[in-house]
Order: sequence, then C-alpha cells, then structure tokens
Amino acid sequence: MSDNRPKIGVGVWIIYDNKVLLMQRITEHGEGTWAPPGGHLEHGEHWFDCAAREVMEEVGVEIHSPKLFAVTNDVFATGKHYVTLHVEARVNSAQFQNMEPETHARISWYRWSELPSPVFEPVANLVAAGHKPNYLS
Repeated sequence: MSDNRPKIGVGVWIIYDNKVLLMQRITEHGEGTWAPPGGHLEHGEHWFDCAAREVMEEVGVEIHSPKLFAVTNDVFATGKHYVTLHVEARVNSAQFQNMEPETHARISWYRWSELPSPVFEPVANLVAAGHKPNYLS
C-alpha cells in the first residue's frame, strides 16, 4: 500500500490584542513563507492537544480557549498534500520565545489586515476561502 495519503496538519492562530502570531519558516517545506505555529497531528492525539503541544514547543507559551474554526485542503507544488485544521486560541501575554531557531527565522504579531508576504500554502488557502479567526474583532 502506498503511503501517499494526505497528512493532517494543525495551524494554531494565537490571538492577543487583536493580532495573530506568525513565524517565517526556514525549513525546506515552505521556506521563506509566514505561518502560525503548528505541526503534525500525532496518532491518537486530539487536535487541541496537538495545538497546545506545538505552541509550547515552538514559542514556549500556554494557550487557552482553543476552537476549531476552519479546515483547508492544501496540495503543495512539491506534491505534498495536507488537510490543515485551523485552531484559534488565546494567550495571557504577548511574550514568546523562538524555541526552534533552526526552523523559524522571525516571529512577530500581525494584524489580520496586514499579514506579511508570502504566506504558507494553508494560510493562502484559508484567506482565499474568506476565513479568519473568530476571536479577532
């Protein structure tokens, strides 16, 4: 059997002061693009647990009030195929740390109307579908 099935990704849209936290990727998959923290859903893991784990691993903060707000079907030019679960969550502070400097060059807060460019494929698909986190006013 081929292992060519889509993978499940979880993108975590952290909301604080009506802004979202985005990271510039420096790994081969999406190099140079901007994306929220996130990663692969592990076998048997709930997507909210995945969201909390990935955020802690990547930016060292605890999230609260997670909600699933969108799903995108992301087929990359490289042939990779993901179904991305977009989770929004809140944090108690704007403080974060780049816990994985080998995978993220820069991390910063952005207003939804001023997202940096270029964005990661799942982000582009999310925006093209007209979705945005509900926690944003």
